[in-house]
Amino acid sequence: QVQLVESGGGLVQTGGSLRLSCAASGRSFNSYAMAWFRQAPGKKREFVAAISRNGDGATYADSVKGRFTISRDNANKVNLQMNSLKPEDTAGYYCAARSWTISSLEYEYGYWGQGTQVTVSS
Repeated sequence: QVQLVESGGGLVQTGGSLRLSCAASGRSFNSYAMAWFRQAPGKKREFVAAISRNGDGATYADSVKGRFTISRDNANKVNLQMNSLKPEDTAGYYCAARSWTISSLEYEYGYWGQGTQVTVSS
């Protein structure tokens, strides 16, 4: 099993940047593909970005492509660098993990963090 704790959320102006981190504890971090999802008030949770187990592959939602970058490091963390933020990026951001292959499908992720709030003011 793996436990996930997100950090780094906050309030930022349009065009600003934030860096989210997700600390993973438990065994075999490198056995898990990792992802970020987000959920805005009144909306369904949506995929943001995912990264493969060894970090050599990543995929992004079209809405964040070119602005967000997902990465993972040897300290059992997965990060989401968010640049050129827009008000529509306002949401709770959730880290998720699944065994083996990368995926953009929410139901394929069995481990979730509690989330961190990102608010982008106009």
